[in-house]
Amino acid sequence: MEFGAVLQTHPPASRTLALAKLAEQHGFDYAWTFDSHLLWQEPYVIYSQILNETHRIKVGPMVTNPATRDWTVTASIFATLNEMYGNRTICGIGRGDSAVRTTNGAPTTLKTLRESIHVIRELANSRPVEYNGATVQFPWSRSSELEVWVAAYGPLALKLTGEVGDGFILQLADVDIAEWMIKTVRDAAEKAGRDPMSIKFCVAAPMYIGDDWEHMRDQCRWFGGMVGNHVADIVSKYGTDSNVPKALTDYIESRQGYDYNQHGLAGNEHANFVPDEIVDRFCLLGTADQHIEKLKALKELGVDQFAGYLQHDNKEETLRVYGEAVIPAMREHITATA
Repeated sequence: MEFGAVLQTHPPASRTLALAKLAEQHGFDYAWTFDSHLLWQEPYVIYSQILNETHRIKVGPMVTNPATRDWTVTASIFATLNEMYGNRTICGIGRGDSAVRTTNGAPTTLKTLRESIHVIRELANSRPVEYNGATVQFPWSRSSELEVWVAAYGPLALKLTGEVGDGFILQLADVDIAEWMIKTVRDAAEKAGRDPMSIKFCVAAPMYIGDDWEHMRDQCRWFGGMVGNHVADIVSKYGTDSNVPKALTDYIESRQGYDYNQHGLAGNEHANFVPDEIVDRFCLLGTADQHIEKLKALKELGVDQFAGYLQHDNKEETLRVYGEAVIPAMREHITATA
């Protein structure tokens, strides 16, 4: 299993850089960031500095979207970073949430998402592609490589992921929900004539090492509020009687609005509706042994990467314990079961 750290590009940028460097020192493989240009600093500028001051860690957005940048610009950024630093980038993409809603926009259609994935991937892999009625290609890009991983929750988005995604990003760590979603993506891949085992699976959720459960829950409750935005869209489209697991849809019944100015922040007042049970199910909390136990369960489902959000007050200690205990234990577990 690989490991990622999910950072917020809140100023100063030097703080984001320092955490990314610390993550690499503790054995993490990826430094992901939010991508919401009004709420936080521009991540792609910071990626260049992270790559310049690290040696092996890969960088990318969790997640970008097709609406806020021209697709060819997004692809050009990745291809440029790859030329400068080697192929150390990855693209997480979804329909759009905070980046589009804060500009009074809306998530894109799945058709638009599908088309954008194709254009970004082809260009960022140094290949030509049809775009706006013309064949385009970066004449300066020779050996760039980029995987595009799709973030999804709803049935049709999961189907799209299985059909076109290099990877699937599931932004919650509930084992039962993960099992259903991974199966749904694999089934869609098989129906599309793809090898379902070729798709990489990433579970992304807050990780907090500690033993004060009340405090850890309060620090990570924001995540249930963030996931609730996407769940609300699913319920609006499919109702409450769809085949989406009830554990994912029932908890938002008491949700009352959302303030994106508090998006991804510990203490988010608009996440108070999220019960402790959901925080425990969606996140990784507790001692190193408790993290390892849940990670082993996720690995058994086929999860290839765990990406831990660090939007709380225990960033450095959590990274340290992961580097000294959790990551070595999981890599030993994989070796033993291989």
